[in-house]
Amino acid sequence: MNKVVNKVMNGGGWFTFIRSSISSQIASWIDMGTSFVFFAFVFAALDPFYRSNLSVAVGAVVGGIVNCCINYRFTFHAQGQSVQAVAVKYALVWVGSLLLNMYGTTGVATLLSHWQWLLDIGFKPDGIFAAARLFASLVVSLAWNFVLQRNFVYRPSRFDRYAIAFVSAFTPKHRKPSDKQ
Repeated sequence: MNKVVNKVMNGGGWFTFIRSSISSQIASWIDMGTSFVFFAFVFAALDPFYRSNLSVAVGAVVGGIVNCCINYRFTFHAQGQSVQAVAVKYALVWVGSLLLNMYGTTGVATLLSHWQWLLDIGFKPDGIFAAARLFASLVVSLAWNFVLQRNFVYRPSRFDRYAIAFVSAFTPKHRKPSDKQ
């Protein structure tokens, strides 16, 4: 039994994909729940374009933070990687994911809202948004997030030194007590 648990927790290949799927599901449910709450309640009075995009953006921020933390330790076991480099690389992939999710959701929702037969069978704007959000999320998760996280974000690369330099340029330098004047 311990051998199986160890393989699932630390194995590569399909086991990495399974761990990534678990992390993605946790983050996605948090992301989507947040998106739905903001769409239905917080941004309900906004124009549909802004309502959709802003709801997706807020959900993506919350879900992205959760996903990065889980992936760093559990999915890709990246504890030996520079946190600064991982943060910058994750942010780059996350921004791409955010844009793909925002405009993918809005584009699919706009397309579906013009299909009269969906309206005739009882689909409402909230249902169309939910279907579009789920579709865009699934496509982006598999074709963008997993591939780039596995092969770029949580692995050392030549880009890491630039990412670390970027973070260092915007963070205060810590001085040793002996450096004080």
